[in-house]
Amino acid sequence: MEKLTLTVIKADVGGFVGHSDVHPKLLERAEEYLEMNGKNLLQDFKVSHVGDDINLIMTHYRGVDNGDVHRLAWDTFQSATEVARELKLYGAGQDLLKDAFSGNVKGLGPGVAEMEFEERPSEPVIVFAADKTEPGAWNYPLYKMFADPFNTIGLVIDPKMHNGFEFEVYDLKDNKKILLSAPEELYDLLVLIGAPGRYCIKAVYSKSTGEIASASSTQRLNPMAGKYVGKDDPVCIVRCQNGLPAVGEALEPFANPHMVSGWMRGSHSGPLMPVSVRDSAPTRFDGPPRVVALGFQICNGKLIGPQDFFADSAFDRAREKANEIADYMRHLGPFEPHRLHLEEMEYTTMPQVMEKLKHRFEEME
Repeated sequence: MEKLTLTVIKADVGGFVGHSDVHPKLLERAEEYLEMNGKNLLQDFKVSHVGDDINLIMTHYRGVDNGDVHRLAWDTFQSATEVARELKLYGAGQDLLKDAFSGNVKGLGPGVAEMEFEERPSEPVIVFAADKTEPGAWNYPLYKMFADPFNTIGLVIDPKMHNGFEFEVYDLKDNKKILLSAPEELYDLLVLIGAPGRYCIKAVYSKSTGEIASASSTQRLNPMAGKYVGKDDPVCIVRCQNGLPAVGEALEPFANPHMVSGWMRGSHSGPLMPVSVRDSAPTRFDGPPRVVALGFQICNGKLIGPQDFFADSAFDRAREKANEIADYMRHLGPFEPHRLHLEEMEYTTMPQVMEKLKHRFEEME
């Protein structure tokens, strides 16, 4: 059977208003461009958004890192940027860091999560997309989905899951990666992914079948740009059922909002609030950080859906809890742990302040 590729590529090409939302005309342009130019390339596509980020969800049979598919996404974002500039939207084209396309979109600004697999008799997938946070935001939920039996009972009672999963972890500072096996290397895994500013889960694989179960974007904008241009706003794909977490097990980690980096000016810690697409525009202090979950049944490469999972009232209490956490964190203002630690502030005004003050520091006796 020919393998299907599911590719999700996101970019912020202009906010409406400020950094809060995507103007409908940008979504319309993206859909029109993909419809017109993707006919001989894509099997199917959906255009969605979270906050001010456009998400292109595409299926095809070209494999991962395909230059033609990535070029199509790049050109789609460029076309949407034209509309953003016409409307004088804020930060028009901000995630498109280079002037020209060069093979694929990696290193150019947009975030990419994609995977290749043989379509099963029933293929449910969830596309998670977050705004006002960074790739490490997926570490906690992916650990809960694929390694925590208190979250995912399938790890205990499903023979197809009982062997556990392998986690591919990226070191974003030293540009290295490692494959760790759960449950036997669980504590080693937690040492790394408990530092989500540096270590991010890129992919998860079933140890029973060797099949890929999850893939996420790990692109970080500020190091690529050399200055602060916004948070990375990552995307993540999770396949579900039949030896993989059930849909409900994949959604359950978000019922307890965890702390992530990002929020206002990408420089604060705050709770990741699960919301519907309709409620995904971050407003309070440009936040709190938001996450949406779009469910699809894949049928012969077609995307049946989406189902907007976090529109469910079952997540109302998670939203209430996130607001309570946001209240507390906001009271701390510019003090840590609400403001990020100094290493994470290197693309803000912090270097200039330290340069200005360095001659006034004196040795202590």
